[in-house]
Amino acid sequence: MTTGRVGIGGHAPTVSIKRTERGKYEEIWKHDSYRQTSPGERLATEFLRQAKPSRGETVIDFGCGTGRGGLMLYALGGLKPIFVDFAFNALDPDIREESEKQPDKWKFICHDLSKWPYPKELKGAKYGYCTDVMEHIPPEQVGLVLKNILRSARHVFFNIATEPDLHGALIGETLHMTVQPFEWWLERFRELECSVHWSHKLENGALFYVTAFATSADLQKAMTLNVDEQVVYDNVLANLRLNLQEVCPHDTQDIEIMLLAGGPSLGDFEAEIRRKRNDGMYIITTNGTYNWCLERGIKPSAQIVVDSREFNRRFVTPVIPNCRYLLSSQCHPMTVASTPPAQTLLWHAGAAPKVREAIDTYVAESGANREWYPIHGGSTVMMRAIPLLRTLGFRKLHVYGFDSCLRGSEHHAYTQTENDGQTIVEVRVGGRKFHCTGWMWEQAYEFIDLTKMIADVVDLEVYGDGLIAHIISTSAELPLPEDVTPINPRKDDYNGSISIPAVQFSKEVPAQRNS
Repeated sequence: MTTGRVGIGGHAPTVSIKRTERGKYEEIWKHDSYRQTSPGERLATEFLRQAKPSRGETVIDFGCGTGRGGLMLYALGGLKPIFVDFAFNALDPDIREESEKQPDKWKFICHDLSKWPYPKELKGAKYGYCTDVMEHIPPEQVGLVLKNILRSARHVFFNIATEPDLHGALIGETLHMTVQPFEWWLERFRELECSVHWSHKLENGALFYVTAFATSADLQKAMTLNVDEQVVYDNVLANLRLNLQEVCPHDTQDIEIMLLAGGPSLGDFEAEIRRKRNDGMYIITTNGTYNWCLERGIKPSAQIVVDSREFNRRFVTPVIPNCRYLLSSQCHPMTVASTPPAQTLLWHAGAAPKVREAIDTYVAESGANREWYPIHGGSTVMMRAIPLLRTLGFRKLHVYGFDSCLRGSEHHAYTQTENDGQTIVEVRVGGRKFHCTGWMWEQAYEFIDLTKMIADVVDLEVYGDGLIAHIISTSAELPLPEDVTPINPRKDDYNGSISIPAVQFSKEVPAQRNS
């Protein structure tokens, strides 16, 4: 604390002026004794042992202090460090001088870790290094700072002191603002749904190597199921007991159909969609696009739903005559029971163990002797809809609203509150920048993989200026992170090898738009 005297009319009360957090560290870094120890320098070999980074990779040294930790990663691991600290004088003079002379070698950025967005140089790195920093963060900002760091670098190494500081007395301040044990910090990472690659409890500190980024398997489980696996098993078994007609392969046909996804660009093509429908083209909707059409007096030919949650019964309400409801067997039984059996086709999501297990249980209890035709694909309804329609014999698809990216803050062409507030990432593809949520990002990867499997058996025309259309027009490839495993559908699932009549949808169209 510093004090000064302010007087009016002979009175001179003492006024205390509190240093800012930034000012506190700009002051402490003036003391040579505070620079003597660098935990980041000492722990560099442990980071390299856990992360096993390739030479030339970028590593962000969050709260770099003297910079000797990042310098050691450069010297021992051949990494390219980016130093960041909110105290302009934190770096050792020789390291600062080198960063100014050779910014391509390493760079210093003055920034407060609690302030988002970070500068662009501090986003998208594969590795982060954060030593002797988090204990300095005020308790009310710990969650915010952790979140900011973890969304800036894919894998981050933390060293966190778990005891009070010894140097704050130099300036009359407390430096370690959050002093908590190993278990407390572990719980903070769990609250942020991190995967902890490795951790170690020290006598006076805690070491963690973590990621907050989901792998493809994490995303598929979250986006495909959205519910506990046991719920999927129960749903499939209950729906099989309804003895509904099920999807099976059909002869290939050259009928052109429309397939609607819910992306923001869908509304741009309302007039075109209406014209094609009035001309007699089938229109296949997915999820919320069903009601989007009904609200505009456009009658769907079929509706596809895959989600297991009960509240998505809304996607088949109201039921309309002559519409076919193509419902995944893992849909909630109340959703399936909402549609007339004569208008309902059940289908099974391939590669889902609980689906296969439920089918086996049903066969054992009923003695049913028939073949099952799994629909393989990805983690979203569109990634199942395309192979599903190909199985039904359709190969010429006009696809609308299939953006897989945001337009401003809009994630759908209609209100869908469960997708509000999701984390947004920046994706650069073929010279353009897109903003995507996690499921959109994963869907784009899956689409590239899917098209490689079915390119010779499906003709897709994707309308709009979203990420998917851009991938097609530029033949772009998204860079696949090494910890993501693509979900590969089997090509033979889409061959219409059984000779039976092609599936029929209603050609009925409204005479005019309903008011």
